[in-house]
Amino acid sequence: MIRVLLDQGLPRGAVPRLREAGWDAVHVGEIGMSRASDGEILDYARCADRVGITLDADFHTLLVLGSKTSPSVVRIRIEGLQAVAMAELLLRIWPRIESAVREGALVTVTERHVRIRRLTVDSHKP
Repeated sequence: MIRVLLDQGLPRGAVPRLREAGWDAVHVGEIGMSRASDGEILDYARCADRVGITLDADFHTLLVLGSKTSPSVVRIRIEGLQAVAMAELLLRIWPRIESAVREGALVTVTERHVRIRRLTVDSHKP
């Protein structure tokens, strides 16, 4: 089952559509994390084994700087998507990114591209 955590900037209305498609989708507002820090949201996603979905570039930065291998995060870089359009976008791109996010990845989605960067710990770091 696909388990995702939608960040505060994303429309809550996308959650029911994702659930209809068989996903285990949760919005941070549903679980009392509306005011949580990015780090707290990432920690929750990691512990709950969920892929983070966000508009926020800071999630990718925190994972890279912290040399983390989870959780996977999908950053949407398309402004103004309404709930149904957001859900449909995720449903459409998921087959392309699913194996990468299962292994640990940072995914960036724009109107023209889907970019996947694997989350790996660099063994050469001190």
